[in-house]
Amino acid sequence: MDIPFDKYQGTGNDFILIDQRNKKYLTRRNTKIIRQMCDRNFGIGADGLILLQNKKGYDFEMVYFNSDGNESSMCGNGGRCITAFAHKLGVFEKKTYFLAIDGPHEAKVKRKNWVELKMSDVEKVATNKDHFVLDTGSPHYVTFVKKSDKIDVKKEGSAIRYSKPFKKEGINVNFVEKLKDGIKVATYERGVENETLSCGTGVTAAAIAFVSKQKKGSKFKIPIESKGGNLEIKLEKEGKEFKNIWLCGPATFVFKGIFEK
Repeated sequence: MDIPFDKYQGTGNDFILIDQRNKKYLTRRNTKIIRQMCDRNFGIGADGLILLQNKKGYDFEMVYFNSDGNESSMCGNGGRCITAFAHKLGVFEKKTYFLAIDGPHEAKVKRKNWVELKMSDVEKVATNKDHFVLDTGSPHYVTFVKKSDKIDVKKEGSAIRYSKPFKKEGINVNFVEKLKDGIKVATYERGVENETLSCGTGVTAAAIAFVSKQKKGSKFKIPIESKGGNLEIKLEKEGKEFKNIWLCGPATFVFKGIFEK
C-alpha cells in the first residue's frame, strides 16, 4: 500500500506527517514500518512520525511516534508542524483546537511559517542542586552549563537518560546556557537516543527552569537559541505554577512524496 506523506521541520526538528482523516494507513502496531520510514539511511528520514486523525469535539487528533517506531509523549515542535500541516490541508483558518496524548492544545498560525502552540500547564518543578526535573508534556532533565557548544550532548545526555533514576521510563536531557538575551539549549531526546537540532518540550522546560532560577515577576517572553534555529517561549508564573505557556517559532514544509509499504 502506498502511503502519501508530507515532510515538515521546526527549527531542524523534522517529522513525517500523514493525513489519516479519510483513510487509515498506519496504526500504533506498525512499529517496524514507522521505524523504517524515519530511518535516515533506509527510509525518508525524520526525528518522528505524526498521524493527523479525526477526533470528535476537536479539529483533529495528533498521534506522535518517535523515530524508534514507538508512540511517545507530547512533542512540541511536532505539535507546531502538524498545526502547519492541518492549516495547509484547510482544516482551520487561523486558530485550531486539537487533542494530543497529554490533552487538548490550542494553536495559531500567525504569519507564514510561524506557529504558536499552547503547552500544558506545569504545576511541579523538582529543583535539585545542579538540575531541574519537570514534565512539559514529556519528562525533562534541565541542567545549566557555561558553554553548551562544548558539551558532548549524545554522550552526556545518554549517561543521564540511562542512569538509575531514569533508565526505566527514560528522560530527555537539556543543557542550557544563559545568554545576554535569553538562553541557548541543546537537547538529547529519548526515543531518538541522540541529540536533535531542537526540541519543543525541551526548550519549554529550559525556559521554565530559567525563570525558576533567574527571574522575578509574573509574565515572561524568553528568546531561545537552538542548533536548528530560534524559538520563543511566552509564559506566566503564578506562585510555583506556570500557566499560559506558548511555544512559538517556524514550522516549515520541506517536501511531499509516496512511501511504498
